[in-house]
Amino acid sequence: MKTEVSINWTDVVTDTYHCSEIVNFNNIPANSQSTICGLIYVFFGLLAVITTCGNLLVIISIIYFKQLHTPTNSLILSLAVADLMVGIILFPLSMAFSLKSCANFEGLFCKVRGSFDVSLCTCSILNLVCISIDRYYAVCQPLTYRAKINHCVVVTMIMICWGVSALTGIAVIISGLNNKNCGDRCLIEVIMSNTVAPILSFYLPVIIMLCIYLKIFLVAQRQARSIHNTTKCGAAVSKMERKATKTLAIVLGVFLLCWSPFFLCISFLPLADDLAPIPVIESIRWLSLSNSMFNPFIYAFFYSWFRSAFRMIMSWKIFQGDFTHCKLH
Repeated sequence: MKTEVSINWTDVVTDTYHCSEIVNFNNIPANSQSTICGLIYVFFGLLAVITTCGNLLVIISIIYFKQLHTPTNSLILSLAVADLMVGIILFPLSMAFSLKSCANFEGLFCKVRGSFDVSLCTCSILNLVCISIDRYYAVCQPLTYRAKINHCVVVTMIMICWGVSALTGIAVIISGLNNKNCGDRCLIEVIMSNTVAPILSFYLPVIIMLCIYLKIFLVAQRQARSIHNTTKCGAAVSKMERKATKTLAIVLGVFLLCWSPFFLCISFLPLADDLAPIPVIESIRWLSLSNSMFNPFIYAFFYSWFRSAFRMIMSWKIFQGDFTHCKLH
C-alpha cells in the first residue's frame, strides 16, 4: 500500500519518517536498501557541512574586515547566522529524525525540531524584508539613506527579526503540546496552521518584498537613463547600489524557489482529494532547508570583495597579521 499523509503546518515540520518510507524499496534487494539510505544521509551530511562552512565564511568576513561594516552587510550577517543555525542544528535533527520515525522519540523533541524549522524560516524571511527596506532607501532615497538606516535602526531591525522568530518557534511547541484531546478546537487549529500562519509568515512578507523590489527596479531604470547627467563619482555610487540591489534580489529569488513549494503544499494540498506521498513531503522539506546553502555562493559570485575575503580566510592569511583595514577588491 502506498504510504500517504495529510499536510498541515505542524505536521510538515514535526513529523518524520523511516528511510524505507521515503525511498520506494519495491524490487530493490534487501542488502542494497541500507546502502541507498547510507548514500542519502551522506548527501545530506555534505549539504550540512557546505551550509555551515559557507555561512561561517560570510560571518567571519563581515565581522573581521572593516570594509564590510555596512548596514546592508549587518543584515546579511543576521541572515547568515540564521542559515548557519540551519546547518548546525536543523540539518542534523532532520537527518536523525529521518533515520527513525518521530514515534520513536518523545513528542517534545519532535516539537523542538519543528520549532527550530519554523522560527529559522521566519527569521530568514524577516531578514530579507529588512534587507529590501534597506535597499529601498539606498536606491530610492540616497540622500537620506545614511540618516534613516543607521546603526541603531539596523540593530533594532535585527532584534525584531530574532524576537518575532523566537516567539513563533515557542508558539509551535505550545500549540503542538496542546493538540492532544483538542476536540472541536482541532479544526480551528488546522485552519490557523494552513491559512493564517502561512499568510503571516510567508505570503504577506513576500508580497511586501516584491512590491519594494519592483519600486526599486523602476527607480533604478530612471537613474540609468539620467546617469549621463551625473558626475562620474555619483554614477559609480549609483551603479554600485544597483548591483547590490540586484544581488540581494537574486537572494530573494532563490529563497522563493526553495520555500514556495513548502508553503504551497501546506496551503493547498489539504484541500485536494489525494493525500501527499511521503517522498514529496521530504523532498520539499529538504529543498527548503537547502536554501541556507546557496546564499554564500551568491555573495561570492557577485561580490569581488567577498571573494577576496573568502580567499584570505581559507588561506589562513588573516592569522598571519592584521588585515582588518585592508582594501578588498
